[in-house]
Amino acid sequence: MKFRVLGILSLLVVIIVVTMSSVILTSASRELTQELQINRVAALNRFAQLASDAAEDNDTTQLQREMDRYSELYGEGILIRLQQQTIRSGSLSADQPEVRDALNRASLNLSDTTLNPVRAFGTGGDIISRSFGTASQVLGEVVLEVDLDAARQKLRERWLAVVLAAVALGALLLLAAARITGWVLRPVHRLSRAVHELETTGKTSQLPEAGPPELRELSRSFTAMAGTVTDSMESQRRLIADTSHQLRNPVGALRLRIDLLQLELKSEPEKAAAAGVVEELERVEEMLDGVLKLATAEHRAFEGATRADQAEHQRHAVIDPFPVLQGEVERAAPAARNAGSQLTLETPAPESQIACDPDELAHMVGELLTNAIKYAPGARITVATRQTQGGTVVVISDDGPGLPAEQLAASTARFWRAPQHGKIPGNGLGMTIVERLAQANGGRLVLERRSPHGLTARLEFAKPEEDTHA
Repeated sequence: MKFRVLGILSLLVVIIVVTMSSVILTSASRELTQELQINRVAALNRFAQLASDAAEDNDTTQLQREMDRYSELYGEGILIRLQQQTIRSGSLSADQPEVRDALNRASLNLSDTTLNPVRAFGTGGDIISRSFGTASQVLGEVVLEVDLDAARQKLRERWLAVVLAAVALGALLLLAAARITGWVLRPVHRLSRAVHELETTGKTSQLPEAGPPELRELSRSFTAMAGTVTDSMESQRRLIADTSHQLRNPVGALRLRIDLLQLELKSEPEKAAAAGVVEELERVEEMLDGVLKLATAEHRAFEGATRADQAEHQRHAVIDPFPVLQGEVERAAPAARNAGSQLTLETPAPESQIACDPDELAHMVGELLTNAIKYAPGARITVATRQTQGGTVVVISDDGPGLPAEQLAASTARFWRAPQHGKIPGNGLGMTIVERLAQANGGRLVLERRSPHGLTARLEFAKPEEDTHA
């Protein structure tokens, strides 16, 4: 945005500077032309008077001497045509077409004393002329050559001065435009970063009140709004966690009452009905446990994103993931045998280290193994670590039915369950919890289809940073 604004301002600066320079240079050309014209017309009138006196005295000696002196001094020719003779000095000749035209116009009593505008890079000179005589008779004509080189040189010097001044002015205006643009856009960039921070971490620091009054007011409004949003999100998290926790007490009391009620039941229909109630109550307990775990995972993800945005933060401990994987595989082995699945832990990749909380890694791997055993019974389940250019990946894959491509994107949504798995017990929170815990530890969960069939879950972790505070 800054470069676009600067581009527009730069174009305006160039237009302003070029316009001002053109006006100044045009005025300079007009000024030099008028100055030269006044001087040369005065000289022309003087020689016309001298020629008129010489014609009356019939003596051109003094006139010739004045003409020669003038031509020697200014390097400009003069030609005077009298009734009896033509005298000249310098390089003017009556044979020249422009001189002949000037003499003809002057003989008709038409004075031509206007000079063409001086051009900085033009060539050649100009000619002015007039007649002299009495009110009723033209006694002769005077033609004066005007050398424009000196005026052109002055105009070029002014051009140089104006160009240098224009460059300096343009640079100054561009610098001022850059400063003003930075002053105006700096609060906008801060606001953009604050919006991104609020989006990723759920809160943001207070924006400084800087820039134009409108942007200062916008910064104040955004800071107030961000505080309200952050408090609202935190209140929602606490409400979910507190509600789930508080519901466990009445659910536990209800479970106790149902157990006592079952002791009093005698008939088989009554016992079957009570068993159905117990089954539903267990689903409620499982749902409450899942919500509590999700609230904890989201809080951890929120804290992890906040720390990642700070200059100094406490890094996760760097661990070898293999012992954690080994423990979770051993814990899931009985359930895998009961489901007819083959559970395999591959040899760890060399130098496999990740920055992750070991308990949360165990939770993530255990959840992924539980899903694989539950939804892919009889499948071959493989747990492994892989080294990549970016870090270490924990891979849990199976060759079960997997999920269609359109369902993979929705699999981490809260309470989402695949339609084909509707009869299998579950609450649809497992993948969401794994994704949030992965984010809390600086990693990410990637779900992919396995060829030719099955599902691969990848927990990707970047290379651990060296602890400079050790």
